[in-house]
Amino acid sequence: MNTHGSRFDGKVVFITGGGSGIGRATALRFAQEGADVTVVGLSDAGNRETARLVEEAGRRALAVTCDVTDSNAVQAALRQTVEEFGGLDIALYNAGIELAPTPLAEITEEQFDRIMNVNLRAVFVCMRQEIPLLLERGGGAIVNTSSGAGVKGFPGGTAYGAAKHGLIGLTRCAALDYAAANIRINAICPGIIDTEMMDRFTGGTDDGRAAVIAQEPIGRMGRPEEIASAIAYLCSDEAAFTIGHAFVMDGGQTV
Repeated sequence: MNTHGSRFDGKVVFITGGGSGIGRATALRFAQEGADVTVVGLSDAGNRETARLVEEAGRRALAVTCDVTDSNAVQAALRQTVEEFGGLDIALYNAGIELAPTPLAEITEEQFDRIMNVNLRAVFVCMRQEIPLLLERGGGAIVNTSSGAGVKGFPGGTAYGAAKHGLIGLTRCAALDYAAANIRINAICPGIIDTEMMDRFTGGTDDGRAAVIAQEPIGRMGRPEEIASAIAYLCSDEAAFTIGHAFVMDGGQTV
């Protein structure tokens, strides 16, 4: 049952990193509000499960296994989306990888490059192919997932923080390129959210979870559904005057 209204009736949404966590929660939120969704990521099983949940919510879904750092693979996924649903209205870049906290001089060039490729360069790769499709529809919205690490420094976070800070710069500049064309581009900056990535980061132990929760003034991790709610707002007509914004949702962590 749709409990959030129908802000996205007939809209087509393309979500990278949609096989779990924030991506899955956002796919389901868009479906609950009337959108058809393409779920993109490396996990075929995760993509298919998210697509199943979208269909269970009464909307059409397409699951595409795709390496977002591969421009040809992204192009193929977008082509499938247009063929299946007729166009593109909204895109969420939510794919991302992490690196265990490591002092700068101990990070290898390969590790740094991998973090930058997935968490920053691939955002550019996706956007440069999504934007022409949005222009064909007369406008649309893009949200890119940054992080609290995109607005504040954290020890051991050189590579990840550089990518997430860079993503905000990319978002702001692109937003100005296309604001007059009715394409709104914004970033979301989640704090510590209870996802599979956070399980890896904490080691999945009670002590590990307690240590990161201690960094949150609110005293808990955020829920993927809470971030999905903000992403849906940023993509809705209610946020029509919101351009190039980095929306921090982190329980007070960076205050």
